[in-house]
Amino acid sequence: MDLKSYFTTHRGIGILSTADGQGRVDAAVYARPHVMEDGTLAMIMRERLTHKNLQANPYAAYLFIEQSPGYQGVRLFLKKVREDNDAELVQSMTRRTLTDQEDQAKGPKFIVYFAVEKTLNLIGGESPDDLEV
Repeated sequence: MDLKSYFTTHRGIGILSTADGQGRVDAAVYARPHVMEDGTLAMIMRERLTHKNLQANPYAAYLFIEQSPGYQGVRLFLKKVREDNDAELVQSMTRRTLTDQEDQAKGPKFIVYFAVEKTLNLIGGESPDDLEV
C-alpha cells in the first residue's frame, strides 16, 4: 500500500513535531497530510510555532495513530522541501470549512511540502511491511 492509499483508508490522529534552530522541540496536532503525485507530503499550516520552526530547521516527524484497537500507525521522518502561499491553491486543498471572515481572522495559511526520508511503525523500530513511500 502506498502512503496516498494509507491516508485515504485510515482514520486517526496526527502529531507533527518540529524543532527550532536551537533544538527546542514542539509538537502539534495535524490532520492527515495530502500525498502529492511526486510522493511529497503537503500540510496546510498557519503562521504559528510549527511554521516558524520549519523556517530555521527543515526536519520534522509526523506520528499518526490509527483509530483502531491497540496501537497501530506510522512514524514519518520528514524534510521540508518547499512551501507555497498561493491563496487559490491553499483554498483548494483546505479540508476544514470556516467562513471567509473566520478564516482570515486566524491568519495566513501556507502549504508546506515534505520529502519522506524514513518510515517506521508506530511501535518498534521496523518499517511497515506493506507501506511504500
